[in-house]
Amino acid sequence: MSHRDNFLHLTIALTLLLFGTALCHQFFSAKLQHVMQASTMFTLLISVWGIDSQSQFFKYKLLFPFVIIAMSWFTLFIDNSMGDNVTLILMLVFFLFTAFKTAKQVLFSGVIDSNKILGAICLYFMMGVIWANIYCLLQINFTPAFNNIPETTKWYVLFPEFIYFSFVTLTTLGFGDISPSIPLSRVFVYFEAVVGQLYLTILVASLVGARLNILHQNYSNNQTHKRN
Repeated sequence: MSHRDNFLHLTIALTLLLFGTALCHQFFSAKLQHVMQASTMFTLLISVWGIDSQSQFFKYKLLFPFVIIAMSWFTLFIDNSMGDNVTLILMLVFFLFTAFKTAKQVLFSGVIDSNKILGAICLYFMMGVIWANIYCLLQINFTPAFNNIPETTKWYVLFPEFIYFSFVTLTTLGFGDISPSIPLSRVFVYFEAVVGQLYLTILVASLVGARLNILHQNYSNNQTHKRN
């Protein structure tokens, strides 16, 4: 895997994550979210961080997902919100660093190509997952921070609900079946809506425009070369 194709794999993996989260929640035990989480962690690690796999520091990065997964499985056996808080905070840190590394590759390295456009789409997906983590933390610590959400402190029960709500908010669909009920949750909700719209209209549109401009220049150069 290299800078040329890593985001293709990541796009497929994140899409499967979103479908898998919903399928686990619909047809199986909510505890299977741990399996989806583990798969996602390692996919992100390999697709985004793994392009630096030759570096010595990459070996230490591998430990981070193991710590998160071990902590999340530990929450299955304790009835305490502290374990869920720690799990969600570790997940949030991991996704934030992964999003930063993705943005760094998409925005600040090399020529704009189709892989970088896919990277921008992956970053949009990760934004939805990051906000879902934040909403879970709010619901656990400030219950009820949202209306029409199960009254539980278990992150793996709340996570599918907030994945749905996060992407509805990010895309400004606004169905209204879930809504924020305290000032703090309302702030995060409207910030997500604003960031989501600015991201699509400014960043992604600029990347696509730059890519089309490069393709047009290459086509013009080829035509000029043929005439000569």
